[in-house]
Amino acid sequence: MRRTASLLFTLGSAGLLFAVLSRGFVQSTERLAETRQHSEQNLAIVVNITNPIVNVSMGELRQIFLGERGHWPNGHRITLVMMPPDQPERKAVLRDICHMTESEFNYHFLHGLFTGEVLVSPKTLASPLGVRKFVFNVPGAIGYLRASDVDASIKVIRVGELLPDDRGYNLHIELRPFR
Repeated sequence: MRRTASLLFTLGSAGLLFAVLSRGFVQSTERLAETRQHSEQNLAIVVNITNPIVNVSMGELRQIFLGERGHWPNGHRITLVMMPPDQPERKAVLRDICHMTESEFNYHFLHGLFTGEVLVSPKTLASPLGVRKFVFNVPGAIGYLRASDVDASIKVIRVGELLPDDRGYNLHIELRPFR
């Protein structure tokens, strides 16, 4: 009788331990999936891998994306690359970095190029692959991609000391609800 009770206690303990561990595993797997889904909707600011820049403030980033800054501290000319107006990544940049609508952004560049206030005009590329290849090939290039579109050929820089996977990162692509 004592052996049976001991065996039942051991089996029960093992079952309870398995339930606790598997629940923890399921929760950590769910958190990982949630984090991955969240980071895939974060916008990464990318530069050429040889660019010594590792961090920019949101104010500096705004100056760069508005063409108000022409050179990096190392002397390379800044080459701004953006995606077409219909892309959600571009909408996020205009909203979160430039604080402008598409028409305000276009007016800013037209007016700035005419008056000489804008030093750099953006180059528009149609796809994340095009942006990645361009940034890889141009030492002074800066652009943006979904965090999930980044690979080792380019460098993600910190924005206000934060990377796309960090809590509190502020560059997000707004998802449209499914219908």
